[in-house]
Amino acid sequence: MITDTAKQFGVDWPHFIAQVLSFSIVAFLLHWLAYKPILAVLAERKQRIAEGLSNSDKIKTELAKTEAARLEVMRKADEQANKLIEEARAVAARVQEQESQKAIAAAQSIIAKAKEEAAQIYTRSLADLKREIGHLVIETTGKVTGKILTPADQQKLAEETAKQIAA
Repeated sequence: MITDTAKQFGVDWPHFIAQVLSFSIVAFLLHWLAYKPILAVLAERKQRIAEGLSNSDKIKTELAKTEAARLEVMRKADEQANKLIEEARAVAARVQEQESQKAIAAAQSIIAKAKEEAAQIYTRSLADLKREIGHLVIETTGKVTGKILTPADQQKLAEETAKQIAA
């Protein structure tokens, strides 16, 4: 029956077997020369894509770690900057206080010198005034008494006048 059906459809067994053999050889060669290398390239590409995705995840993880480290460094830098600013303010306040104390001390020194100088001027003026009053008393006494006073009389009058002015 197979033979009758094959004849009815026009199957020529020697050509059919030759075509099956040719097809099998071509299929084997295509599989061995084309299909296997293409599958190997596809498998390698699939592996590289998987590695790329894995590396991408690693890079994302490292990027997150780096960002966290950067934020920590920035926070520490801010803390140090604030600390330095506070120290600078404290130093500036101390320097300002020291300079104020120096200025106050200098002002007090100037005032003390001025008082001392004023006291010296007062003492000199008082001594000059006493001498002048002594001379005036001697002149006045001489004119009132009408006589010329001797140097001893003048000395005695000057001493008495000085005692009375001092009291």
